[in-house]
Amino acid sequence: MRANNGESGGAVKEEVPLAIDVHNLTKRFGKNTVVNRINLVVPQGKVYGFLGPNGSGKTTTIRMICGLLTPDEGEGTCLGYDLRKESENIRKNVGYMTQRFSFWEDLTIRENLNFAGKIFGIKESRKRIQYALQKLGLERRADQLAGSLSGGWKQRLALAACTLHEPKLLLLDEPTAGVDPKARREFWDEIHQLASQRITVLVSTHYMDEAERCHAIVYIANGNILSQGTVDDVISQSGLSTWVVGGKDLVSLKEELIKNPAVMTAAVFGESLHVSGVVAEELEAAIEPYKDRKDLSWSREETSLEDAFIYYNTLIKDYKKG
Repeated sequence: MRANNGESGGAVKEEVPLAIDVHNLTKRFGKNTVVNRINLVVPQGKVYGFLGPNGSGKTTTIRMICGLLTPDEGEGTCLGYDLRKESENIRKNVGYMTQRFSFWEDLTIRENLNFAGKIFGIKESRKRIQYALQKLGLERRADQLAGSLSGGWKQRLALAACTLHEPKLLLLDEPTAGVDPKARREFWDEIHQLASQRITVLVSTHYMDEAERCHAIVYIANGNILSQGTVDDVISQSGLSTWVVGGKDLVSLKEELIKNPAVMTAAVFGESLHVSGVVAEELEAAIEPYKDRKDLSWSREETSLEDAFIYYNTLIKDYKKG
């Protein structure tokens, strides 16, 4: 399967191979439907972010895509292989980085990579390991015990290990949790470097700044996709109109405004309050009584990605499991 990428009209369209093409993926554990009829198409060499609250089905979806779990319903391909019939071939071509550091803390970085090379059955693993050490800046720390590394350096070790066998698809489950901002930025630079080499990346994250660095994002709640597309797409799909108000006692103002059914979300951001609604005229009518207050300053602003996600979080209760 391929995706067209080009302008309409007479222009020649570039055909981009699809790394992932799945339809109606469903997974149940007992009576609970954890993933509910999910459809996802991901072109090769793109970075897709999975967002949503804990327990939303992000990790289960990722595990079905990479062949670690068999869907109860649905079908599709990953890297050209059938999810059901060729899951072993998928796993051979996938690098999976878990949220929790899963390497041996009483071994050095080099020893961990040597062990990973044996697990993957890599020929000439010494060359691959040396390249990974150099590329991720681990060479000087190669003989340091993994248990003594900071979160950022452990992250680099994990990324080196899960890309050692040169996978075509990289799956990252909240890889930057607990890592400082500088290390997070450096990690994302590496991710986009990998994507430039036609490696496809799926990453689950809770950070808005990381979501904005993805080519596209997928927001999941209770196993359902609420929104997907580029950042601009996801914001547009929310249908929100947003006003920003500055002033004093914004918490009390928030509590007053949120009682009005036209106000879908109200959230404090530092010295300002973001107020959003899906019907612009009704929202403006709701805030009109407060515009004459001299202690408040109002301005209409573009809806941000975080505004949209706050709104999507309010919709979660409308999605029933099963």
